[in-house]
Amino acid sequence: MRQLVRLNKRVSGDGSRFTYVLRYRDRSGKRRWQTLGHSDQRRAEKQRTQKERELRAGYVDLASMQLSDFVQDSLAKTGDQIRESTQKGYRGTMKEFIALVGDKDYQAVTIGDAERYRQACFDRGNQPATVTKKLKQIKAVFQTAVRRRQLDENPLRYVMMPKCPKSEIHTYSDAECERIVKKARDFALARDERRCVRWDLLVLVALATGMRRSELLNSTWADVDFEEQTLRVSPKDDTAETWRWLIKDVDRRTLPLSGDLSQRLADHQNRQPEGHPYVFVPPARYDHIQQELRAKGNWTYSDSTRKVVPLLNRHFNKILARAGIDDGEFHDLRRTAICNWFAEGLSELEVMHLAGHANFATTHRYYLKVRDDLIHRARQATARGLCQKLVQIGATSDIGESRKQEAVVTTSNDKGLQTRPIEGE
Repeated sequence: MRQLVRLNKRVSGDGSRFTYVLRYRDRSGKRRWQTLGHSDQRRAEKQRTQKERELRAGYVDLASMQLSDFVQDSLAKTGDQIRESTQKGYRGTMKEFIALVGDKDYQAVTIGDAERYRQACFDRGNQPATVTKKLKQIKAVFQTAVRRRQLDENPLRYVMMPKCPKSEIHTYSDAECERIVKKARDFALARDERRCVRWDLLVLVALATGMRRSELLNSTWADVDFEEQTLRVSPKDDTAETWRWLIKDVDRRTLPLSGDLSQRLADHQNRQPEGHPYVFVPPARYDHIQQELRAKGNWTYSDSTRKVVPLLNRHFNKILARAGIDDGEFHDLRRTAICNWFAEGLSELEVMHLAGHANFATTHRYYLKVRDDLIHRARQATARGLCQKLVQIGATSDIGESRKQEAVVTTSNDKGLQTRPIEGE
């Protein structure tokens, strides 16, 4: 059986003595060490055995388990700590992995299996980013086993991830945003307001707050503070009026609204049916979800992130086409808002908080997008600075012509003026 607690020696600074140390991982997976304060080997081994018993009392059985059973067991224990959609992705990827390497004992999986799977993904035509995502999903499943002491080491720990080219962050220009809002308004006005999203408001709020599509569609009027002119992003409970929905990264955050935008939202609320809870879900669609889907048990958690408003992307693409924009997607509204915050001088920490990012790496990509005019700005600085003056001085004479003149000398004799090359040239 695998040893959970290891006994090591800790040598003093001068090397003259040592004490025993216990090294182990606690039940949360964190590395721990405990100095025993003595050098008695027999006593230290007893203490190690006792700590081993304490830890093993709460750990899972390390019996042999097929990969398919291991996946089911792992995800069942994880429960709602990860999203339903994330669990679905893990299951699908692990199913592919098992089909390739076989339904072997999970403890027999090696880095070679991961490398075979990586190549198989490329052979199927998967893009590097897709292969990276799948490998990370498999790695996450095995990392859970490491934390639970089912494995000593993650078999995918050292697998090389494919090199993914840096993807471009696409944003809309000010002129494009103006055209999108106008065409979104026309699109909404031409349709039944009970059935159609208020597209102009949806676009404006997305550009003002940088909220994700799922966050916007799951916003309720309780999230809007008209007095403070803010919109709060918060999870929703499963109640008679609202469906369960969780936030992607950061638990809660509050975002600013302008005075004009707050007023437009207030006008929109006044036109909604009494007691209608959602800001952007059309009343007819809300009634269908409540009476036909939720009432009959046909509404799942993943539906709250993907199916709140059907055909949303298709309708937005129509708006883009009418605005004369060939390239773009709804999520680019969020990207545009984030880049605008940087352009207006907000710090990375501030933008990270507003955007709801879990780490700086994601936020920093948007910062780099804003600063990608470096060459242009450097050129302008050069034109205004000392270098430009030096260029003008250098332009007053032609160096090439000067070298030709220096390469000959003029002599005078009875035949008149003559020129000859300088010796050594």
